[in-house]
Amino acid sequence: MPTLKFNANQLKLIAIVAMTIDHLAWLIFPGLVKEPLPVFLHLIGRLTAPIMWYFIAEGCFYTKDITKYFWRLFGFALVSHFAFCFGLGVPFNVMTGSLFNKTSVLFPLAMSVLLIAIFKNARVGNGLKIASIIFFCVLTFTADWSNIALMMPFFLYQHRGDKKKQVQDYLIWISVYAMVYTLFIDRLYGLLQFGTLLSLPLLMAYDGNKGSSHLSKWFFYLYFPAHLFVIGILRIWLYGDVPLVF
Repeated sequence: MPTLKFNANQLKLIAIVAMTIDHLAWLIFPGLVKEPLPVFLHLIGRLTAPIMWYFIAEGCFYTKDITKYFWRLFGFALVSHFAFCFGLGVPFNVMTGSLFNKTSVLFPLAMSVLLIAIFKNARVGNGLKIASIIFFCVLTFTADWSNIALMMPFFLYQHRGDKKKQVQDYLIWISVYAMVYTLFIDRLYGLLQFGTLLSLPLLMAYDGNKGSSHLSKWFFYLYFPAHLFVIGILRIWLYGDVPLVF
C-alpha cells in the first residue's frame, strides 16, 4: 500500500481550509462557546498554525534573499493587522482591549524571519543574539499565537533535517502555549490547543517538493487578509460592530 505524501502547496491548502473553518466558527459562534460543534470546528482550525510555522522555516532556508523575505512578510503583517482587527472586531489600537489578540499571527511570523536572519549573520555576537530573542518575545507576546509563532519557526529552522527534534519543538512549545491559554484565557480552549499536534502526521508526510499548482505564492499571502475582510463584513452584517473573540 503506497504511503500518503503531501507537497508544500497541498499542505498550505490544507492550512487555508482549516483556517477558514476556524474563523467561520468564530463568526457563527462568537466567544468561547463550549458546545460540541464549535469546539470541533476550532479543533480543525488547530491544523493551520503548525503548518504555517513549518513553511516559514522552510522559506527561510530556500529564499535567495532573507531580507526581502522579511520585508514581504512584514508588509503583509501590516495589512493583515487591519484585516484581523476588522474581521474579529479587535480594536485597531494595540494599546486598548484585552491582553492577547492585539494583531494577527503574521506579525510574530515576520519577526521570526528577522530573528532567524540575525542568527544567520556571523557578524552578530552571541550577546546581541540572546538580547534579540528577549526583545522579540516581549514585542510579540500579545499577538495572535503570542511568542509561540515567533519561536516555533525559529527552532524548526535550527533543527531542520532532524524530524525528532522538530517534533520535540512542537511538543514543548504547544505545551507552553496551552498552559498560558489555560491560565489567562480558558481551561477548555487551553486544552484544545493540543489539537495542533494533529498536524504532525501531515507534516511528517511532507515529501519536500513544492508541488505543481496554478496557485502562485501570492495567493497564500493575499488570502489571509482577504478572507478576514469578508469575515468582518459578515460580522457587522450579522451582529453589528461587536467582537467575535472575547
